[in-house]
Amino acid sequence: MRITQDIQFASDLRAAVARVVKKLRKESPTGSRLSLTERSTMALLHQHGELLPSELAAMEMITNQSMSQVLNHLSELGYIVRTGSETDKRKVNISLSTEGVNTLFQFRHERDEWLAKAISETCSPEEQELLKKAIIPLTKLVDFKG
Repeated sequence: MRITQDIQFASDLRAAVARVVKKLRKESPTGSRLSLTERSTMALLHQHGELLPSELAAMEMITNQSMSQVLNHLSELGYIVRTGSETDKRKVNISLSTEGVNTLFQFRHERDEWLAKAISETCSPEEQELLKKAIIPLTKLVDFKG
């Protein structure tokens, strides 16, 4: 019986977190112009500074051809910079442009603003404290390798 309850709890938590994430994606007018993969690619570039297209494709678990399409769109928007590798002239490093960084921060800020407003308007002070306490165990789940 306990295993069934644990699985139901896990299912309920997964569904709630997925719905929050889906809602957050919709709450950014800036971010809505980009696909999930394009936003994720920008976040990876911000995190790592500079990456090869093949490295980005591997991190996103998509084909090199699909990543090429993502990068072409981000380039058209002026969000990335392509720089030839100094060690291998056949390779091109990808990084975020200033506009790309500003756009990434803008859609993050829009989502943070929406979430802060939603929390303050729908959750009691006690529920807000519960959410704050939930950050630590949720972070542990994200870091779990098993």
